[in-house]
Amino acid sequence: MNGILIIDKPQDYTSFDVVAVVRGCLRERKAGHTGTLDPMATGVLPILLGSATKVQSLLPDTDKEYEASFRLGLTTDTLDITGQVRSEHPADCTAEEIEAQLPPFRGDILQRPPMYSAVYKNGVRLYELARQGIETEREERPVRIDCLELLSFDTAAQTGRLRIVCSKGTYIRSLCDDIGQRLGCGAVLTALRRVKACGYTVEDAIPLTEIRRMAPEGQEAFLPLLRPVDSVFTVFPSVKVSEGQAHRFRNGAALRIDRLRALQLPADGTRYRVYAPDGVFLGIGEVSLAQEALCVKKLFDKHE
Repeated sequence: MNGILIIDKPQDYTSFDVVAVVRGCLRERKAGHTGTLDPMATGVLPILLGSATKVQSLLPDTDKEYEASFRLGLTTDTLDITGQVRSEHPADCTAEEIEAQLPPFRGDILQRPPMYSAVYKNGVRLYELARQGIETEREERPVRIDCLELLSFDTAAQTGRLRIVCSKGTYIRSLCDDIGQRLGCGAVLTALRRVKACGYTVEDAIPLTEIRRMAPEGQEAFLPLLRPVDSVFTVFPSVKVSEGQAHRFRNGAALRIDRLRALQLPADGTRYRVYAPDGVFLGIGEVSLAQEALCVKKLFDKHE
């Protein structure tokens, strides 16, 4: 079974838990995911099945979209509501005051990863150090936040909800904590829902309970739910090749750029989705101007 299954991850499941459930229900040994979601988070989690597991190293850096709930006046060691409380401060903010603190976080910014994260420090995961009570310096990392807006705010409860469209590697927990620091009262993330990832939206996603319900029906029942492997690469331009070129590409040979009419003034390193004349997705090619060729980056169809 080859393809991508878009799951609406439930709360309190790790991404690996979801993979294990899908693997068991679909009876598919080869399965993986496109990016970790914290256990408290819900929402879009694409699961790669069969030959689709080969896309991991080629995933385009597409934006992700989240809806994040927060509470002011509280800080924890994990920067979310699941952690140990570090401080509590009276909060009496307005929606206008919160919105006034958002502009510095829009665009290209530097962000310090939280201690409870999978980032490595001297060969050790930060969360492993955090569990030992060790806090260490973390280098700020560049991220991009294209959209940051306050969707709602309850003045009495000092709780609200944000919409965030951001680059890969952005920590929403850290963002909420940073906003709380600027407000002078602290803030924690109380809920997180990923509504878009890898080009898929929450409307595309299937609840894990539905996957379990369908399991007795066998693999065939899941086939209509599978997205084709090439659907994760739609941000790459496409090129259709001739029968002869398809044969060479399937065998790992580079294709001359001057023989590919669809490639007009291609930039070095540009990646293309490559299709056979019958529309079969062959794989990903990458332009090498030095070789004047479209080289094979990854094959997904090797049949002649």
